[in-house]
Amino acid sequence: MKAKTKTVVYGAIIAAMYTVLTVFVSAFGLANGAIQVRISEALTILPYFTPYAILGLFAGCLISNIITGCVIWDTIFGSIATLIGAVITYYLGRLPFKNSKWLAPLGPIAANTAIIPIILSKVYGAKEAIWFLCVTIGIGEVLSCGVLGMILLVSLEKHADRIFK
Repeated sequence: MKAKTKTVVYGAIIAAMYTVLTVFVSAFGLANGAIQVRISEALTILPYFTPYAILGLFAGCLISNIITGCVIWDTIFGSIATLIGAVITYYLGRLPFKNSKWLAPLGPIAANTAIIPIILSKVYGAKEAIWFLCVTIGIGEVLSCGVLGMILLVSLEKHADRIFK
């Protein structure tokens, strides 16, 4: 398969998975707000395996934010936070030491913990202090990316050469 086709196919599949997971979790009120546990954020470890995941994650977040009714600034900057996290994950996965996989979720955790509280405060007028929003978003990201993402990474690692070749 050609590289451009692979990019589109992998990106579309990942975007669809991200969107479905976000919309599902949104039905329980966990995808948006001061406390967010987006199960879909576990997918942000995929750039560890392939750069094709980066645009898929960005598109999935963008589509999810539109579907779940986020305002335009949240849709744009929330999606950019996911994009930044995905790019960082890709580069962390290229580090030359053996256990770099354990760093994979750090990019999305840091990007979302830094950007999303500002969006909640400035765009939605959240009354909580920025530091409190950083803590709550950070906890949600650690659960989504750090715990679920690492479970996914370890599970995929055994078959990554066949899945992502």
